[in-house]
Amino acid sequence: MPDIIILGVFVADAAYRTPKMPVTGQTLLGTGFQLGPGGKGSNQAVAAAKAGGNVGFLGRIGADTFGQMGRDVWVEAGVTPMVIEDAERPTGSAGIFIEEATGKNAIVIVPGAAGAISVADIEARADDIAQTIVAMTQLEQPMEAAHRFLQIASQAGVTTILNPAPAAALPDGMLALCDYVTPNETEAEELTGLSVSGPDDALPAAKALLSQGVRKGALITLGENGSLFWDGTQAIHTPPMNAGPVVDTTGAGDAFNGGFATALSQGQPIEDALKFATATAALSVTKHGTAASMPSQAEIAALL
Repeated sequence: MPDIIILGVFVADAAYRTPKMPVTGQTLLGTGFQLGPGGKGSNQAVAAAKAGGNVGFLGRIGADTFGQMGRDVWVEAGVTPMVIEDAERPTGSAGIFIEEATGKNAIVIVPGAAGAISVADIEARADDIAQTIVAMTQLEQPMEAAHRFLQIASQAGVTTILNPAPAAALPDGMLALCDYVTPNETEAEELTGLSVSGPDDALPAAKALLSQGVRKGALITLGENGSLFWDGTQAIHTPPMNAGPVVDTTGAGDAFNGGFATALSQGQPIEDALKFATATAALSVTKHGTAASMPSQAEIAALL
């Protein structure tokens, strides 16, 4: 049985590198192209497994070349696939535009088969979900499926993590199913209505998330400012780590979440778990790609 089960989306990432971000109506000559595995859930599963976690990935893929790409990357990373192969829908895909000089990105996702993940799919895995240690999901698959996933895990006493990305309005009571919620600045603002632009702004937003029902802690990622954690009694600001030149920030949030899930599944104290997640993200931005950039357990240990 996996110690961590991650519900989410797998898509094939088509990444285009450009000197600057295109604007509406503009055509640019790119400087590079890369096709590889992506999707927040899959990225987080790969990150968690490479960081030393025992991970299962729950989702849907098509019976096609992109679906096989997913299977290949999970085998390489040591992720247990708990996926449904959909004969009627293609595997999802994403177009990623990366600004060469800064590593900033813009992304368009077409979920494909992953968009059909259903409540029935989740309930078919209820026994597995109830026996794991950490259950984590995001918001790329249908909201109803994510909600049911968190319900099953929460009722069984499993540690639950919601990475509320992409930002979206949540059903009433959904945050009360979460032990931890891990938004970035934009997502924290969407959930609380409070502007977040750094550690000082993050604390009121984190407090607001706990007031909405989050049980053990709100963890707001702040990019170059690190992260801010609030558990109702203490605030922990974890500064960023420097693992080398930043070349691609795509997937950094997924690396952070995957590292955090692994640390929690291993019983690390929260301060150590935050540092472990920070190191995982710091290493990921020094390489191109998403799944391909996720660091190994040895690399994380060396940076720490």
